[in-house]
Amino acid sequence: MQYSESLSSPFRAVNPYNGIELEGDFFSANPGQVDAAVKSADDAFKIYRNINKDAKAAFIRAIANEIAALGEVLIQRAAEECGLPAARLHGERGRTIAQLNMFADQVEEGSWVEAIIDSAMPDRQPAARPDLRRMLVPVGPVVVFGASNFPLAFSVAGGDTASALAAGCPVIVKAHSAHPGTSALVAAAIVNAAKITGMPEGVFSLLYDGNSNLTGQLLVKHPLVKAVAFTGSFRGGMALSKLASERNIPIPVFAEMGSINPVILLPEALDERAEQVANECVSSITLGAGQFCTNPGLLVAVKSPSLENFKAALIKAVERSVSSTMLNSGIFENYCSLSENVLSLQRARVLSRSENINRDGRNQAVAAIAEISASDFLSNPEFKEEIFGPWSLLVVAEDIQQMQEVLEIAGGQLTVSIMTGANGAGKYTSLLNQASEIAGRVLMNGMPTGVEVCHAMQHGGPFPATTDSRFTSVGTTAIKRFARPVCWQNWEPGLLPDELKNENPLKIWRLIDKQWTKD
Repeated sequence: MQYSESLSSPFRAVNPYNGIELEGDFFSANPGQVDAAVKSADDAFKIYRNINKDAKAAFIRAIANEIAALGEVLIQRAAEECGLPAARLHGERGRTIAQLNMFADQVEEGSWVEAIIDSAMPDRQPAARPDLRRMLVPVGPVVVFGASNFPLAFSVAGGDTASALAAGCPVIVKAHSAHPGTSALVAAAIVNAAKITGMPEGVFSLLYDGNSNLTGQLLVKHPLVKAVAFTGSFRGGMALSKLASERNIPIPVFAEMGSINPVILLPEALDERAEQVANECVSSITLGAGQFCTNPGLLVAVKSPSLENFKAALIKAVERSVSSTMLNSGIFENYCSLSENVLSLQRARVLSRSENINRDGRNQAVAAIAEISASDFLSNPEFKEEIFGPWSLLVVAEDIQQMQEVLEIAGGQLTVSIMTGANGAGKYTSLLNQASEIAGRVLMNGMPTGVEVCHAMQHGGPFPATTDSRFTSVGTTAIKRFARPVCWQNWEPGLLPDELKNENPLKIWRLIDKQWTKD
């Protein structure tokens, strides 16, 4: 847990709003440094996995406290590197601290290990049953890739790191090259927390990778790494998954790869409140320059007079919107390229585009909504690709049946939102069932942006939204990505983990002979 320069050429962060290079030289890790970080994490694992749960919880809480102690220095640096407003970053820091404390609570309570005991039945006929005890244990060193769009909540000390540390796994973070200074500040907070609470050397490391992918590749291929967490593009997630699957011993890559998050506009919703729904859609589409994985990139409606009212309100709301600074020039250029590519297909037309552009700033994303018929959407797979930014595609269906066909071809999603009328959606049971089949979170009368950090949240969905729809990257059950079950059979009582001992010294909930109890 010490700073080390590399012989590689240094790189610097760039302010996306004005293009000015920021202070601070950062160095890409060389292969030797990558190997040293992973081996140190593996050594730490042998100690950290067995550290008392209360000590682990204290470590995670100390991280939250150290991040809070960074104060405005962290907010200012993140704003300069990412072009995000201070108010947004204050909220994101609050979320980061809250989720760290949430995982600390979970570790301290202890029942997440899912301890199960089936007592021996020596007199059972025709064969005796052995004593069987099962629980979740940490998998080992975890590699976390920092995300571009959440420099705090999905980055160095974000949900992936917090849940991996909570599970008992040391973490090596590959920092995102767009916000290296922010990453360094948070990494220092984690290192300080580890020292204060007496955690083993190597429990956390931060590595940089400039403009190449070498560091990330070396980390994923390292034989001592046991799991990977990634939030980003489909191409990036699939590249990491391919590397992991080609190892001599494959490992899981928990990749959240984006989504177009369909919003289903039922006819009754538009009959009753077309203008309100239009304003809600545009607010969600343009939030944070559309740089959310839950951005509503697809609006699906049935042709009707009410739809025309909705479109008129949609046009006005988009025209009123103001351009926003995107996270970096690469994301901005990709947004412009992909949106123009869709329009060049000549099957979609621009429905509305904002003219309120901030000419003083660079990388200004302009909100735009295009329209296409459901028939053209169904026959052209290009239209279902995610466009990361303040963009959405309105798909107009002939009837509810065709609306369901659009939903089916859209594929796996993080979310599906359904806007209903006052009498509910009881007559649309087939569509509702379909929505739950393709999405990890199904909303009714709400926009998908805004992900609550809590026990019940599911932030993940069927492929291609994520690589494994059984897990979430937000909420307490995210911890299960970095644990595996082990069963102890006929063990000496004194050698069992505390979680499985008869006297239950940790006082956690356990399933004993089919009954949940703390006894």
